[in-house]
Amino acid sequence: MSEPHRRHDGYVRVRGAREHNLQGVDVDIPRDVLVVFTGVSGSGKSSLAFGTIYAEAQRRYFESVAPYARRLIHQVGAPKVGDITGLPPAVSLQQRRSAPTSRSSVGTVTNLSNSLRMLFSRAGDYPRGAERLDSDAFSPNTAAGACPECHGLGQVHRTTEESLVPDPSLSIRAGAIAAWPGAWQGKNLRDVLDALGYDVDLPWRELPAAQREWILFTDEQPVVTVHPVRDADRIQRPYQGTYMSARRYVMKTFSDSKSPTLRARAERFLTSAPCPVCGGSRLRPEALAVTFSGRTIAELAALPLSELAGTLEPRGEAAARVLTDDLRARIAPVVELGLGYLSLDRATPTLSAGELQRLRLATQLRSGLFGVVYVLDEPSAGLHPADTEALLTVLDRLKAAGNSVFVVEHHLDVVRGADWLVDVGPRAGEHGGRVLHSGPVAELAGVAESATARFLFDRSPVPEREVRSPQGQLKVGPVSRHNLREVSAAFPLGVLTAVTGVSGSGKSTLIGEVTEELEGVGRLVSVDQRPIGRTPRSNLATYTGLFDVVRKVFAGAEEARRRGYGVGRFSFNVAGGRCETCQGEGFVSVELLFLPSTYAPCPDCDGARYNPETLEVTYRGRNIAQVLDMTVEVAAEFFADTAPVARSLATLLDVGLGYLRLGQPATELSGGEAQRIKLAGELQRVRRGHTLYVLDEPTTGLHPADVEVLMRQLHGLVDAGHTVVVVEHDMAVVAGADWVIDLGPGGGDAGGRIVAAGPPAEVARAEGSTTAPYLTRALARGR
Repeated sequence: MSEPHRRHDGYVRVRGAREHNLQGVDVDIPRDVLVVFTGVSGSGKSSLAFGTIYAEAQRRYFESVAPYARRLIHQVGAPKVGDITGLPPAVSLQQRRSAPTSRSSVGTVTNLSNSLRMLFSRAGDYPRGAERLDSDAFSPNTAAGACPECHGLGQVHRTTEESLVPDPSLSIRAGAIAAWPGAWQGKNLRDVLDALGYDVDLPWRELPAAQREWILFTDEQPVVTVHPVRDADRIQRPYQGTYMSARRYVMKTFSDSKSPTLRARAERFLTSAPCPVCGGSRLRPEALAVTFSGRTIAELAALPLSELAGTLEPRGEAAARVLTDDLRARIAPVVELGLGYLSLDRATPTLSAGELQRLRLATQLRSGLFGVVYVLDEPSAGLHPADTEALLTVLDRLKAAGNSVFVVEHHLDVVRGADWLVDVGPRAGEHGGRVLHSGPVAELAGVAESATARFLFDRSPVPEREVRSPQGQLKVGPVSRHNLREVSAAFPLGVLTAVTGVSGSGKSTLIGEVTEELEGVGRLVSVDQRPIGRTPRSNLATYTGLFDVVRKVFAGAEEARRRGYGVGRFSFNVAGGRCETCQGEGFVSVELLFLPSTYAPCPDCDGARYNPETLEVTYRGRNIAQVLDMTVEVAAEFFADTAPVARSLATLLDVGLGYLRLGQPATELSGGEAQRIKLAGELQRVRRGHTLYVLDEPTTGLHPADVEVLMRQLHGLVDAGHTVVVVEHDMAVVAGADWVIDLGPGGGDAGGRIVAAGPPAEVARAEGSTTAPYLTRALARGR
């Protein structure tokens, strides 16, 4: 191909892509259009869009960055691909939840807070004689702006006697001070109190008030000689013990401990209240003295964005006009995407994944970039059908601005709206990794191997399913949390219930109130999409527990018994059997002088994780590393006569995960895969009595073919006498439920109430329900 022709070529041309399960893929994809990548979970579509195309675009960009600066940038390795031509710069927008920090908010995610702070700094109304403040002084996340009492959090954490001593009938020795640690440390504190002369055997309520106050709240830390009670089997010598009050212990653990478990335990003994100094506004008095349009920055940040935009009327000064115009222009796309009910001070952890995704998209609309490839990872995930329509409008606007939009997607409405379709498959793992179709959407109808085509074009009626009758009900509420105000709900038992509503309507908040303490719950199992592990050491085999059985099988092998190898020998997490060069990681970090560290397979074990002696032990001709490299499908045949392993593998096959490798690191799993692994872990347990399963958007990120597999399992649980509650946006799933609870009608303050509840056909007729018209359409397709 001549160079001039290549420059004007309107295609991204990929040759020889071998990332993950891709089988030497060659594909041509047009630029400046909306391209959707489809295929069942694990088929290789993300490996093509993100692992190959986006990764190569990033690699080329990083090559232009100074070597020293490159060390500071997190990089993925070069993708396994022969050649890619016609590739513009790329921007990635992935579906992910943000880190759970209370300092992250709608304002920080969208950068709107920066603009508002600049407005107050340059154009705010200051008290007479007050110095003009820098924009940092209006941020609760800086030392210049944060309230000194609550450090910019808006809340103060305190302890009370009631929280520290929940049962005053107990004595100190019997554990009255529940906030103290267990085991030796708690015994030590009780012995120190005893040595200080306090009666540790008297019921707490009978101790004098002054003593109770000192024991719980003193800041003193007296040191005293403790004479432990002598045990018959060991000698215990006197020692110097330091006293620490219950409050001091709780506050120190909560603020200093690196253990999430210990911090969570300490938090149980704390009560939160608005800061008495700033009233919860998080700012210093100097910043709160400045106003704009008669309101402080905290008051404006608390307004819904749609209302805030109307408040920011431009004034005479040039600076005020420029800044207010900029703010209103930045708010407009957020409101357009249906998020006008959010306020700038809304904490990020309280947002749904769908809300976060749309906030990031709205920010990109204002970026002004053109000529780039936007690579989006399932942007419709977690969105109600009504929200998906707004999403399609935004994608069209990104395209109209002169960009290429590449979307990994399962939502059929988004697929139908594409200009070009790349379908990967036909199945998952080693049975996928091929491009079945690259072309206009309509032409996919002629591809017999495609799982997508069946759902996209098949109009044959779905058999009607008889709605189950409830076996009682579970009452929740009244709930007043987030946007729910005195909401009460009744969940029928023994059936499948779908909780629906637009993003931000209060669905997750409502089901979050379902606890084991409620009458009728019995055993409660919550299955969410959080990762099953944060490091490559956590994998499919370790999480499900089947690796424990596999290690016992190897420890029972004749060669292992002859050498005296125990179960621990076959763990890559402990010394003994693992490769010590890579510490059982399978790879080593290579330090480069002026470039970022890179990773390479361990030179000693070549990625096997174990030392040569351990790998000499085999079971049926395979060593432990080779077993970890098996797929679930292959392993099911290999361990067919090993009952505990076979049962665990069978449940993984039942939820459609036969393509995953046993040793697949948790960091490589999608949210949908992690959720199905958790569900498989529950399915393999022997269940006695009634169990309530609560799943938050279980079909997120799943292809319709995978949804069929998942719903078969959930209906099987109900048929076995259990109760299943799902928060769901997929109307095909909702139409197949026995009962629907619809929240809304909108998000935020416009939602938070139950609009309709009943069988799907009844909810589909409900007036004022945003869900009803979409559910009506799904029910019509099912008849």
